[in-house]
Amino acid sequence: MTNNNTTAAQADMSSIKRRYDHGDLPPVKNWFRYIYGSLMKLFFYAFFGIGSVVLGIVVFPIERLIFHPKEKFQKAARATVSFTFRFFIGFMRVTGVTRSNVPDRKRFRKLKSKIIVVNHPSMLDVVFIISLVPNADCIVRGSLANSMYAGVIRQLYIVNSLGYDEMIDLCKKSLAQGTNLIVFPEGTRTPRHGTNPYKKGAARMAMDTRSDVQPVYIGGSDKYGLGKHDAFFSYSRSGPYVYDIRLLPEIKISDYENLEPQIAAKRLTEKMHNVIAGAAQEIDGRVI
Repeated sequence: MTNNNTTAAQADMSSIKRRYDHGDLPPVKNWFRYIYGSLMKLFFYAFFGIGSVVLGIVVFPIERLIFHPKEKFQKAARATVSFTFRFFIGFMRVTGVTRSNVPDRKRFRKLKSKIIVVNHPSMLDVVFIISLVPNADCIVRGSLANSMYAGVIRQLYIVNSLGYDEMIDLCKKSLAQGTNLIVFPEGTRTPRHGTNPYKKGAARMAMDTRSDVQPVYIGGSDKYGLGKHDAFFSYSRSGPYVYDIRLLPEIKISDYENLEPQIAAKRLTEKMHNVIAGAAQEIDGRVI
């Protein structure tokens, strides 16, 4: 049994190494730009963390005094987060760290009561999506509720460490207020090669809340330096990080309501993956 467990663990490690391998990266052509980008990325880590603390201990308490009841406060606070994320992205653009292309910017702002499912190539994905969707809620890792971002997360977002029934109840209340719920169905950042299996959680949430699903594809340039298992002091080899963000065809939950719950969740999950993978192939020529 021990040998079998060891063999399985080694196989898992080998698979992870292959999927996140960055041996195919081109060589650094401009070391000045590369070092500048790496340093600016570290600066923005710190800037983002300090900004989160300021929001949690200064801005939100003031808004809580102004807006009542809790639902109005959360709506105002989410709009504040969206605005600050737009500022953050604008700051990165001015410094030459990122560029973005969002053809459907106005449509993003009009989304209401949708489950937004997104591929997850980098740690900035949620920042870009929330900057585009002012009334966005999000399912976040429970560990982040004990990090420097706790002041923001605990007051606004839903942590995945809750029991499923409690989490779904919070999702229903949020969606009923017109808020959109962002979910990354892979559960973690997309590997450089291939994809992680899509979990059925997003589909179950859509079925249990009777909410339509809005797939979003994040493409653009390579995100080396912002992906999982990338070196901390690293940056894109091809220049600024380019984010090409597209709204994809909406998936109607009514198409799955007559199926058995397990079958519906499976087929809806497959549909999410196929729609996003199709966009990756069509827009960037990638297989995910």
